Amino acid sequence: MLADISDCMLWENCKKVHKKKFKIWYVYTRKEILCIWYNNCIKAGDFLLTLRFFTNKKCSWRILHICPGKVSEDWKEEVFSMELLLDHVSKSFKDKHAVEDFCLELTPGVWGLLGANGAGKTTLMRMIAGILHPTAGEVVYDGVPIRKLRDRYRNIFGYLPQDFGFPREFSVKEYLMYVAALKGIPGQQARQRIRELLEQVSLSGVSHKKITRLSGGMRRRVGIAQALLNDPEVLILDEPTGGLDPGERVRFRNLLSEFAQDRIVLISTHIVSDVEYIATCHAMMGNGKLLATGTTEELVSQVEGRVWNCMATADRVAEYENRLQVISLRNEPDGRVSIRYLADNPCTGDSVTVMPRLEDLYLWMFPQNMAGEIGREEVSA
Repeated sequence: MLADISDCMLWENCKKVHKKKFKIWYVYTRKEILCIWYNNCIKAGDFLLTLRFFTNKKCSWRILHICPGKVSEDWKEEVFSMELLLDHVSKSFKDKHAVEDFCLELTPGVWGLLGANGAGKTTLMRMIAGILHPTAGEVVYDGVPIRKLRDRYRNIFGYLPQDFGFPREFSVKEYLMYVAALKGIPGQQARQRIRELLEQVSLSGVSHKKITRLSGGMRRRVGIAQALLNDPEVLILDEPTGGLDPGERVRFRNLLSEFAQDRIVLISTHIVSDVEYIATCHAMMGNGKLLATGTTEELVSQVEGRVWNCMATADRVAEYENRLQVISLRNEPDGRVSIRYLADNPCTGDSVTVMPRLEDLYLWMFPQNMAGEIGREEVSA
């Protein structure tokens, strides 16, 4: 049996364990694990330390230690780690480099993976999921390559691909029970977890309906539920909000924010607003390479002074669209049109700078439907 200490969290922020008395207190040493009886109630502000046990068949969690107050920073740094390292990962298909020398260290929290179509995001995610093997480099979890962890990694991993398959004759509940069985989740635990997830993704009312009869948005929510079934430490979501309406996207973002408090979550999406405010960090990817990483604030600072707003009459909008990198248009009550655009310098006499958003950076780095130096030429006001 292999033991690995992997988590440290404040009890008041812990959602995974019920607030009740714990009887066993596991103490970790370098050579052995000692069991000590522990009967005191846990209080808010105490640190909950957990120990992960790996066996050939499953991964299970036990209470390791309850520390009143703060834990030594040196001790936390020495003992606790949860990271997913993409160590110079590359993937080639014949003469095409889908991912090239990609280096990124993912830590607990929500990460946004942003890039244009064909940037290599899906290939990268499939390597993280262990579906594809890198041509070069390694995907490493907590210091161990995932190719060595095998089932131990799959037991703590959740994945939602762009298109997930399902047996056509299955209802929502039957499908989730089927996935739970594949993941080795015991029957009673699986039924309880499925009830919770169906409530969270607003599918309780259609649990006995065949998946083939659901709308696209509902099917996507089934996919989100199956990815969360085993309460994974690492969750990879490829375009998770496709087909969801605005209200469903908001509920999904809230669910993810709560879920990711002590887990690694990586989201690939073209809907930038879905990750702008909940992501701990973002990784910008283009042509298979990592272009930039940082928080929303750090990244959008790159386009400060490059986002402009001007006004135009309706008959000149087409001219502006042809010659500027237009982000958005808005009709004003006076009949004019407000134009938000990207450029190094103001392109009209009435242009004023505006606060940049993550979407502005995305369009700056991955311009669409543009040619040459459009967006940097001056248009007479």
